[in-house]
Amino acid sequence: MVEDGEELGGSGSAVTVAYETWGTLNEDASNAILVPHALTGDSHAAGPETVGHAAEGWWDALIGPGLAIDTNRFFVVSSNVLGGCQGTTGPSSLDPSGKPWGSRFPVVTIRDQATVEFALADALGIDVFYAVIGGSMGGMRALEMAIMEPHRVGRLVLLATGPAATAEQIALCHAQAQALILDPGFHHGDYYDAPPGEGPWRGLGAARRIGQITYRTRAELIERFGRQAQGGENALRGGRYAVESYLDHHAEKLSRRFDANTYLVLCTAMNHHDVGRGRGGIDAALGQITAPTTVIGFDTDRLYLLDEQQQLVDGIPGAAPLITLSSRFGHDAFLVESDAISPHLVAALV
Repeated sequence: MVEDGEELGGSGSAVTVAYETWGTLNEDASNAILVPHALTGDSHAAGPETVGHAAEGWWDALIGPGLAIDTNRFFVVSSNVLGGCQGTTGPSSLDPSGKPWGSRFPVVTIRDQATVEFALADALGIDVFYAVIGGSMGGMRALEMAIMEPHRVGRLVLLATGPAATAEQIALCHAQAQALILDPGFHHGDYYDAPPGEGPWRGLGAARRIGQITYRTRAELIERFGRQAQGGENALRGGRYAVESYLDHHAEKLSRRFDANTYLVLCTAMNHHDVGRGRGGIDAALGQITAPTTVIGFDTDRLYLLDEQQQLVDGIPGAAPLITLSSRFGHDAFLVESDAISPHLVAALV
């Protein structure tokens, strides 16, 4: 299954894919939409809290009956990514001997992940997706799918993503990876037999703190937190500032539900993202896309800048002019600016 990277334990190793669906698939499977998730997301793109999912779906305001991605009309699929920790084969999965893969899990790329999504489509009887819609890392997978097998992607919607990882993006991922790897509980990735409460959760939390700063904006952090101390704490006497508490909260949330090795595997896949690799460069690769394409960027995104989205628009033959949305939320705007995104999704899915 893994084509661009290494194989899992040799030829023929099985890959399990966890996925969720909404709506009803037409008899000819012509109404299927794939929605790939971002770095720390999973297959729970819509719906309420449930077993294994402590929060409502990450695009719950956009997927459902009568919403922008209307499940009265479309059959929507979202799968947990290859290398994940929510049901799809990843480092915490068991190898054929019953031992977690851990440090032996291979490097995988966005192309490998897209290959798995096509395999899932085959299993579901979907020859052509009506649309593939993705933001951030999900946008990378959507982009790769439209290049790898153009005839299988009917429409393409890309949000807050780019054609290749930039030096700055790689640097930020490296800093997060080092924060995690240097945790004494990481044990080179083989920590799954650690006693309860041990393991690299502190390093994972540190990585999340770094990432969270890049997902939001300077203006929002100033407006929300300023220099205020956390309630009941004295920052001059060892207490925290409110913004520190905010980062601690996100670190704890992720550490409770995510796997450290998965974080590393997915960050590495994002670092390797380059649609031009082996295809004659970015422009040549983007030129292979045949799907009508909508590209959405956010003016305050300091992780995936607007010039990266403009590069997509300039290179994809069927791309409409870049849609630039204003937001105070930075990169996370693709997750939270549902009202602003909705009409553009509706238009893209006509």
